[in-house]
Amino acid sequence: MSWSLYIIQCCDGTLYTGITTDITRRLKEHNSKKGAFYTQNKTPVALVYQEPMENQSRARKREAEIKKLTRKQKLELVGIVL
Repeated sequence: MSWSLYIIQCCDGTLYTGITTDITRRLKEHNSKKGAFYTQNKTPVALVYQEPMENQSRARKREAEIKKLTRKQKLELVGIVL
């Protein structure tokens, strides 16, 4: 099973970071309001960044690292220029 870390941009411009084994399925869940509680009222969402991960443990660690970044740092990571 291959894991991925992903960042999506919500319709209000906020960023959400998560991990999954199937990015296509997960995006559909977010956009159908069956994803994370945070994104349920912020649809549609769009994938702006993804990183392949070797396993779930590494994916969770990387997710925690990214969630500690400032918004500016996250925007720089995904290549969005203000």
